[in-house]
Amino acid sequence: MAVTEQTSESFLDELRSWLEENWDPDLTLAEWWERLGLSGWCSPTLPTNAYGKGMSRSDANRVGRTIAEFGAVGAPGGLGLLLAAPTIATHGTQEQIDLYVREIVTGQKAWCQLFSEPGAGSDLAGLTTKAELDGEEWIVNGQKVWTSLGQTADMGMLIARTNPDAPKHQGITWMSCDMHQDGVELRPLIEMTGHAMFNEVFLTDARVPDSAVIGGVNNGWAATNTTLANERAGLGAGGGSGGSGLTPGTIGDMLDKRAGDWAPDPAKAKTGGQGPRQRAGSSMMEDLARSMGKNTDPTIRQDLVRLHIMNRLGQMNGERVKAAKLSGKDIPGMANISKLAMSDLVRLNRDLGLRIVGAAGTLHGYTAEQTAALNEATGNPMLAFVTGGALYAQAPPIYGGTDQIQKNIIGERVLGLPKEPGDFKTTPFSELPKNA
Repeated sequence: MAVTEQTSESFLDELRSWLEENWDPDLTLAEWWERLGLSGWCSPTLPTNAYGKGMSRSDANRVGRTIAEFGAVGAPGGLGLLLAAPTIATHGTQEQIDLYVREIVTGQKAWCQLFSEPGAGSDLAGLTTKAELDGEEWIVNGQKVWTSLGQTADMGMLIARTNPDAPKHQGITWMSCDMHQDGVELRPLIEMTGHAMFNEVFLTDARVPDSAVIGGVNNGWAATNTTLANERAGLGAGGGSGGSGLTPGTIGDMLDKRAGDWAPDPAKAKTGGQGPRQRAGSSMMEDLARSMGKNTDPTIRQDLVRLHIMNRLGQMNGERVKAAKLSGKDIPGMANISKLAMSDLVRLNRDLGLRIVGAAGTLHGYTAEQTAALNEATGNPMLAFVTGGALYAQAPPIYGGTDQIQKNIIGERVLGLPKEPGDFKTTPFSELPKNA
């Protein structure tokens, strides 16, 4: 993906001029996202032939902040922009880009990720969901799990085994799957936070057109790695989407809403260059410590500084990647390093938040009514943020590839350490022992 170099003022001035001419709070979200998406400002990291501007991730974050500071609604939220669009832009045909990526950047379709399976989580290439060609359609059978936001998705990023007689990494195909069809069943998975962001998905004779194969049949591992690299970079410490967080697609029931009703407050959007994760992790913890009189505790102050430093390191690593790409280079393993740093960040947020609130951290509202009752009883509306984050902190070191997997990748692909012995990468998948 090409990265263009512009002075910060040139592209931001261009963006502000475009916003002056195009932002209209009386448009529906669908109408506004149509303008934003087709202009290239929705997801500027995408290449120019895929409704983007070929910018670096750090400059794209600045674009998102500038849109918010202007008081306009930003890009649609969800996994379409984060994962599906860059994968299709990299491996898809122009016809597929014009179909799928256009629907993503204009907010018309929401996406989910159909990767992990009950027996293929850390070893994703061990997946057993099967796809068989029937004329011009693939018939898909299998089960997926930990499907984020599947309940609001129109489309799914599906990887399935299309050749069981090839080595396990070579017989996989990446497909765009319609989530509305009868052969797709979703079941929510209730987390210990009380929410159900994840789902398990059962595919029973689901149908995918052959034209929806991205990157070629049995070549899905390359497309999968592109998806995973974007996931890890997006989840990494110091990252930020710059988007609106509003749900796109036909199920989210947002497209016909008035855009101005969802626009951010420009004054609150001016955050001194910090993205959403930094505000939640640093400023909110600082405010919490101050409100509870814990800001003078030397150990809490020390961890607040650690939190700030980790966020700044994430931002600086983003700048390092930007500089490397502008010179035609890359920093191997940075996405994996960022993912590991994010795991450390959420654990620090968890431990620090619980230390600040003390014994009240043992209380958590699993429903809106329970949360309201706790807020009234404790007089601390930030308690739900702390306890919810503490319960959720166990998930990020697992999803998107476990910490152990990230370390293996860094060791083998970056440091050149020897791989695990065995012939698993050359043996046909059908001949591998179970869970190998």
